[in-house]
Amino acid sequence: MRSVRKISCCAVMLGLLAGLAHGAGDPTRGSRVFGQCAACHSVAPGEHMTGPSLAKVWNQKAASAGGFSRYSEALKRADVVWSEATLDAWLVKPEKLLPGTSMTFPGIKEARDRQDVIAYLKAVSEGKAPQAQQGGRGMAGMRREKLDLRKAPAEGQVTSITQCGDTYTVATADGKAQKIWEFNLRFKTDSSKLGPLPGKPVAVGAGMQGDRASVVFASPKEISEFIKPSCP
Repeated sequence: MRSVRKISCCAVMLGLLAGLAHGAGDPTRGSRVFGQCAACHSVAPGEHMTGPSLAKVWNQKAASAGGFSRYSEALKRADVVWSEATLDAWLVKPEKLLPGTSMTFPGIKEARDRQDVIAYLKAVSEGKAPQAQQGGRGMAGMRREKLDLRKAPAEGQVTSITQCGDTYTVATADGKAQKIWEFNLRFKTDSSKLGPLPGKPVAVGAGMQGDRASVVFASPKEISEFIKPSCP
């Protein structure tokens, strides 16, 4: 009985691998589907976001991207190498492949979409990737691609932040000031080469045009130093 089960499992795995090989993905289309992943992952070498850079993920051992320190214990303990088969299973539902993972991703349901993303990631690792799809315009493009905050337009360059009660007043280099309820304002840091210069925080997200906004600083200590209590 054990031999039959062993042969059966091997047959299933061989069938899976054969199916994957037969259905080679389209990396150009995969670069578009990858938009579902771009909010958390970059394909630029060494550029880590919520998740690690996927620039060299192909045939890489899980939880081994240099410079990334936020891997879950489940992923660090896993004996997984990223290949067509393992990436496909991961993209179906990460939690199912590795229970306990911290990656909150519902999965890519369509097999073709998964194979196209896998083909794109393989091409990225081999230096043959097509041009990635670009994000939206202006500061809102942060949702799809990481912008160089050192080149923020005047409306995103924060010149001062004052606080009175539950209200923050954020002034920007274009001469405007926006009053924001404390619950709708987020303070973030970005120490990467694309982050703001020291002492030059940048407003992102709502772009000072709605009732919500985020202000990004170069380091945590700048936050309390930059914000000044001031009530009329």
